[in-house]
Amino acid sequence: MESLRINGDDEGSKRHESAERPTVRRKKSAPKMPAFLTSAPGKVIVYGEHAVVYGKAAMAAAISLRSYLLVTTLSKLQRTITLRFPDINMEHSWMIDDLPWSTFAHPSKKKNYFDLVDKLDPKLVEAMQPHLSVVSPKASPADKKIHQSAASAFLYLFLSLGSKNFPGCIYTLRSTIPIGAGLGSSASISVCLSSAMLLQVRTLSGPHPDQPADEAELQIERINRWAFVGEMCIHGNPSGVDNTVATRGKAVVFKRGDYSSPPTVTPIGNFPELPLILINTRRPRSTAIEVAKVAALKELYPAITQPILEAIDKVTESAHELVLSSAFDPKDDRSVRKLGDLMSINQGLLTALGVSHPKLDRIRELIDSRELGWTKLTGAGGGGCAITLLNSSASPSALLSLDEKLASEGFDKYEMTLGGAGVGVLLPAVLHDGSEDEGGEEIDQESFLNANGIEGVEKLVGVGVDADEKGERWKFWSNVQGKQEFIEV
Repeated sequence: MESLRINGDDEGSKRHESAERPTVRRKKSAPKMPAFLTSAPGKVIVYGEHAVVYGKAAMAAAISLRSYLLVTTLSKLQRTITLRFPDINMEHSWMIDDLPWSTFAHPSKKKNYFDLVDKLDPKLVEAMQPHLSVVSPKASPADKKIHQSAASAFLYLFLSLGSKNFPGCIYTLRSTIPIGAGLGSSASISVCLSSAMLLQVRTLSGPHPDQPADEAELQIERINRWAFVGEMCIHGNPSGVDNTVATRGKAVVFKRGDYSSPPTVTPIGNFPELPLILINTRRPRSTAIEVAKVAALKELYPAITQPILEAIDKVTESAHELVLSSAFDPKDDRSVRKLGDLMSINQGLLTALGVSHPKLDRIRELIDSRELGWTKLTGAGGGGCAITLLNSSASPSALLSLDEKLASEGFDKYEMTLGGAGVGVLLPAVLHDGSEDEGGEEIDQESFLNANGIEGVEKLVGVGVDADEKGERWKFWSNVQGKQEFIEV
């Protein structure tokens, strides 16, 4: 603490003031947190769709399409929080002092950052409603629902983890994940929000190379728990699988035998990074309709349908055993082919259940005819997306031919990596050039908002930049077989 000296600096003046006036002490304020970014991946279902509804196993893996959240702290006089999501044309600001702090901070309601929250508190949800109903009042009903769902996850986490003394901030989201395509975009966003707010209240440290494995695991789970709260705000009764993949990365096997309890989720920390193509049919799909189709088929032909579901379960089990095997080598074509063959078998079984679609079949035909890899639907089917595991011998000319054909037939194609990193942070939001000079490329609100499309966003945040070119790199928490892995991009 330092004294505030008033008028004069000679000894006599100091003694006189000391005798006549009390010493005034100024409280030191916490330094303003620098702007920073958090990021989390989307996901695909690799094996096990529909069988998982009947208590069988399914496998989901992270993809390199990601969401990014830039957090900028404002001056003390700016008492607002703003949520910006330009990819869905959403922006809204709230006065911090007007939010329902008395309800969220009540001793019977207040949650600590380390608490397990497995359901939303109806009183807290009710207290937020006046602050959600004013979001995007002129948007269409469909857009308004999406905007207010995102705002509900944001406000519930902010009010649960923050306080009335929280500084004003701008939270800007950009996502390279197609929204509404069953790729876990909402979970990715929830993980970004959870990790950012936990960083702001200083309950996360690292990630860093010397971080103990148990500490890293604790922090991963803390992020995941609060991301699940965000998912409950958006979806009501989520499985928890999407946010787990978005937090941990790599892949998980999950099974839900009893719908009154959460699924069993087994992380696969050594899941390999593999080249993947995702193709969006752009045909809207309904999970409820496709699930109902399988249920009706099972009721009519139980003796036929049940073995198909069990066979899908065996496919997932075989894939899990394969990647855990000491003989598995992701650089060996034979190992990759086995994974691909299991994808093809899975697709055939899903087609037998009636959940494919002519557009999905057309995508598979285009890829098979060029011998590019192994293709299956991902998610509920009936439209939506297909994924292709590329083989190492895929020729550039065949890939170019595929691009042209897909575009001419109205499909959207995304090149990505399967099985990548989970939640990460760039703090501060500066990509240094690797030289000894200080400074670097600062990622500010203007440049982040104006980044054009997937390529613009990824270029700005440093995706694909060689580690030697950037002194400051993204850092990710990743617990691999009980050992903390420090990943640099």
